[in-house]
Amino acid sequence: MLDIRLFRDQPDVVRSGLVLRGEDPQEVDAVIAMDLEHRSLLARQETLRQEVKALSREVGKAKKSGDEATAQALAEQSRAIGDAERELNTEVDRAGEALRNALLLIPNLAAEDCPIGTSEQDNVEVRRWWPGLEQGFPFPTFESHQLVPHWEVGEALGILDLERGARMSGSMFPLFRGMGSRLLRALESFALDAHMDAYEELRPPTFVLTETITATGHLPKFADEAYHIGRDDLWAIPTAEVPLTSMHRGEILEERQLPLRFTASSACFRREAGSAGRDTRGVLRVHEFDKVELVAYTTPDLAKASFDDILARAEALLGALGLTYRVLDLCTGDISNSVKRTLDLEVFSPGCDRWLEVSSVSWFGDYQARRANIRFRPEGGGAPQFVHTLNGSALAWPRIWAALIEQGRCADGSVELPEVLAPYLGGNVTIAPPS
Repeated sequence: MLDIRLFRDQPDVVRSGLVLRGEDPQEVDAVIAMDLEHRSLLARQETLRQEVKALSREVGKAKKSGDEATAQALAEQSRAIGDAERELNTEVDRAGEALRNALLLIPNLAAEDCPIGTSEQDNVEVRRWWPGLEQGFPFPTFESHQLVPHWEVGEALGILDLERGARMSGSMFPLFRGMGSRLLRALESFALDAHMDAYEELRPPTFVLTETITATGHLPKFADEAYHIGRDDLWAIPTAEVPLTSMHRGEILEERQLPLRFTASSACFRREAGSAGRDTRGVLRVHEFDKVELVAYTTPDLAKASFDDILARAEALLGALGLTYRVLDLCTGDISNSVKRTLDLEVFSPGCDRWLEVSSVSWFGDYQARRANIRFRPEGGGAPQFVHTLNGSALAWPRIWAALIEQGRCADGSVELPEVLAPYLGGNVTIAPPS
């Protein structure tokens, strides 16, 4: 969440930041009013506490002088004020909770270098990459056999069974079979091995507490997009970012420990509540999918380097897989609620004739850390500061799977997979049609 001091000291900065994000700037006035009420109640409560302390001293003096009548009268007065202070505590808690709930709904402020815009149409393409670019080859043109959508290729090869997946779990729950399933496992191992030089591999829980999913900003604003298990009050994670960001919730780290870098492969669950009729064919938009995530805690000074590292790793994987991709700088109106800056990676799908997002690399500043109360103690001394958090997918697999199946399709209907996956596929990188 945003620092409450921003609302007190620089309300116009917050207002203008919300306007850039397409939010109502009047939310700032509501927060300021709540903050004033909360602080007024706190001041009143503190005044009552001081009155009780003063009366206690007077009671002591009266008793010491032998004036029991005065001591008793003062004691009764002190008890009455104490009761009032305790009753006021309920109002203080109510006002404090209302203020926190309001802050939880207000988005982060975009970074100064974030492109200004209102929708995905205003995102800025930074660069493209394709095999042979460095040798001067032009942007690839794809053969007719590569223009077949992955759901048709997958069905023909017997590696994707959407009908039986839907029969078991409903629509948008794909069933991968044979080499289709093995390809997902190979991609996961390939990516985790690529990150093991600098990122600690974790296997986090798939279900988390409300406090955990609130810390990343997925709650309360996006509750409708998440799967909630009411009986146990647990949430199915939409991304491994959720548990990894809460690894050190409520802790104070030492600056020398930073940056902390984690990677994890996990199942991810999303309702996709607003996606009816949109990208729902094949595996472009699904309720459950696997993804390898990178998360970093840093000091503010190290945030840029960590952002660049996560982006470079995601791009390196796409390059190694030989997939045509582009990098988009998301505008203020398209970045997610919690982030300050995001760069998206999109691969080209010749069978769908469109770009598919496969990774978002994001910097959150201290927005998530304030929600999770994760701080570090500066080496040079001084009060603890909030860490900065960053994350990125490296990578999300369904759309990678789709692009590999489409781009690698041969004229005879088989699919040739990238050689870098051979060690994870028993040396076989060909998916042949069933005989």
